[in-house]
Amino acid sequence: MSSTAPRILAFSGSARRNSYNQLLVCCAARGAEAAGATVTVLDMKDYPLPLFDEDLEREQGPPENAVRLKQLFLQHDGLLIASPEYNSSISPLLKNTIDWVSRAAEGESPLAAYKNKTAVLMSASPGGLGGMRGLVHVRSILSSIGVLVLPGQIAISRAFEAFDESGNLKDERQRERVKKLGGDLAAMVGKLRN
Repeated sequence: MSSTAPRILAFSGSARRNSYNQLLVCCAARGAEAAGATVTVLDMKDYPLPLFDEDLEREQGPPENAVRLKQLFLQHDGLLIASPEYNSSISPLLKNTIDWVSRAAEGESPLAAYKNKTAVLMSASPGGLGGMRGLVHVRSILSSIGVLVLPGQIAISRAFEAFDESGNLKDERQRERVKKLGGDLAAMVGKLRN
């Protein structure tokens, strides 16, 4: 990969083993890589965080994993995010991650980790709407903190039967649409960087 290749951070808002949303974001990551991007796929289970708490932050500083995540956000140009839907909204894990990463270090501009970032959203859910209601909230949050969220998105319904034993989407058209989202993000980030 060229050092000028778009750098994309891919993750889901779920830490569940065999998460449908983690499988989904990995599919999109393959599309971004095929389009020439360098992609870092995260498993949020590797970055446990306490609930965001300003008292804790003031007394102990930001948690080590919050600092590590923020550095990763700062080092990447784009975000591929698969968000599970919890009670018609965003997952607590994803919201907590966004909140910790948003905190400005001393001498740093507010929301530095989100400045000039572009994102693509997707979801997978056992329900009939595929997590679409939660994506509305994720889009609103990211847009409000300065992230350019591309209009294309996908919501995979009946996720419990959408993936095969290897973790791939069974439906070839869905699989290609998800990969195209990753490719579209890579292309847009490349254009914005140039």
